[in-house]
Amino acid sequence: MLSQVGLFSEPISSVSNIPGLSYIPNFIDKKIEKELIGNIDAQPWLQDLKRRVQHYGYRYDYKARNVTPELKLGDIPNWLLPYCQKLKNDLLFPAIPDQVIVNEYQPGQGISAHIDCIPCFGPTIASLSLGSTCVMDLGHGKTGQKVSTLLEPCSLIVLSGDARYLWQHAIAARKTDRYNGITIQRVRRISLTFRTIRI
Repeated sequence: MLSQVGLFSEPISSVSNIPGLSYIPNFIDKKIEKELIGNIDAQPWLQDLKRRVQHYGYRYDYKARNVTPELKLGDIPNWLLPYCQKLKNDLLFPAIPDQVIVNEYQPGQGISAHIDCIPCFGPTIASLSLGSTCVMDLGHGKTGQKVSTLLEPCSLIVLSGDARYLWQHAIAARKTDRYNGITIQRVRRISLTFRTIRI
C-alpha cells in the first residue's frame, strides 16, 4: 500500500480522451506546496459542510447554488494572487481567476458528482491538489461513460469545453483508492479550486 505515488505522470487527457480535460503533474514544487498549506492553515475555516472550506474573492452559496454581487468578500489575498496570475500567464485561463475555494478532505471524505454551476462560473475550472494523492471519478451525463483519473500532490487539473460542461466530477468518500492495480492510502488533502465569476 502506498501513501504517495509518482508513477502516473502522463497527462490525464491522453488516457481518458475527454475533450477539454488537461493535467499538469507538477504545477508547483514541494516547497511551494508546504508554504501554501501553511498560509491556508493560518486562515479561519468554515464548517458549514461535512468538510472544512475557505472562500476567497466571492463566497459561493451552497444552498442557493448561486453567486451574487453581495457575496463578494474582497480581492484575492496576496498569498493566493500569484497562482491566479500564473493560470492566466500560462494561458490556462482566459482571465485571472477572481474566486478561489479551498476544500479540506480528511481520509474518508469526498464530494458528490457535480458540474460546477454553469451560470455562476466561467468556461474554465482548475483544481490544485496539496497533501495527498486521490482518484477523481468523471462521468458523462448522457452517455454514461465513466473515467477515473489520479490527482497527485502539486498537480493541477483543468476542466474546459466538454470536461467543464458535459462531465460530472466527484471524489468518493473512502480512505484508500485503487488505481492501475495499486492501493493508495489517503492522507489529508487540500484542494484549491480556481474560477472566474459570471455576474
